[in-house]
Amino acid sequence: MPADASAAAGGLLLEGVAVRPGAARLDDGLVPGEIVGVAGLDGHGQEEFLEILAGLRRPAAGRVFALHGDRREAVGSFKQAVRHGIAYLARDRRLHGIFPALSILDNFSMVSWRRDTRFGLIGRDIQRARYETWRERLEIVAPDPRAPITALSGGNQQKVLLARWLALGPSILLLNDPTRGVDQRTREILYAVFRDLARRQGLSLVILSTEIEEVLRLCDRVLVFRDGEVSARLSGVRMSNDSVIAAMFGQAA
Repeated sequence: MPADASAAAGGLLLEGVAVRPGAARLDDGLVPGEIVGVAGLDGHGQEEFLEILAGLRRPAAGRVFALHGDRREAVGSFKQAVRHGIAYLARDRRLHGIFPALSILDNFSMVSWRRDTRFGLIGRDIQRARYETWRERLEIVAPDPRAPITALSGGNQQKVLLARWLALGPSILLLNDPTRGVDQRTREILYAVFRDLARRQGLSLVILSTEIEEVLRLCDRVLVFRDGEVSARLSGVRMSNDSVIAAMFGQAA
């Protein structure tokens, strides 16, 4: 993992990517400042697609490239994805996110600890200062950062996990159902953060959500998956609840 992941990708390029064998191939791109939504009925390939972008799964065909100006670098593993500035927030924070036996601070610094190392020792003051920056920005309601992360509500645990990846300074953020199981106030805070990351900081976001309203509210365009492939690409006036549902069921809007 690099000392500074902010020098990472400026976008993604998909060339002939197939999520499943025999599925239609997808040629697409993701540009800085864009928020792309991913929707579909459960099990129709959208989660596999996000994992391919994150380097957690190999596509059935085609390749994913991280863009660095005029250069492009293949993304073939999760480690490569992180090196190229791609961050992935998993859906199930209990299985794939939090380390319940560790503190809030240790959970936060899990992927950025090398930044805090001086002469072979971890600088706790540096870690805590970085954590405090993101705690304020994400409005994390938490006791002392040395407390176990299980002392936090589900919504605040989710914010800590988001802060974990944002502390690396990524340029691409892949979010798998990021507001699942959180209260409305936390949702609104996260929505504001996502918009700010895209509009003011130029991050590219891909948001998979099980809630159509969330996708329509946040995203510039939407890819709807059915049977392991993109059944519709919606943007502008074509983005509506009816059009997304129709595409999920293989019908014309």
